[in-house]
Amino acid sequence: MRKTLIGLMILFFIISFYLNMLGLMQLIPIYITSPLLFLSIFIFFSFMNGRNKFKGFH
Repeated sequence: MRKTLIGLMILFFIISFYLNMLGLMQLIPIYITSPLLFLSIFIFFSFMNGRNKFKGFH
């Protein structure tokens, strides 16, 4: 399950990077593609950073 989720996040990053390249060529508005790329990078890094945290003693 975790590998599938990471694979989907990487796929989302690749798609948003491609759309951002189209935005830089002025084929798609860049103000739509840049937040998508930022969101995909943010979700990926927050997911990878959120594991193995010490949650304290219960």
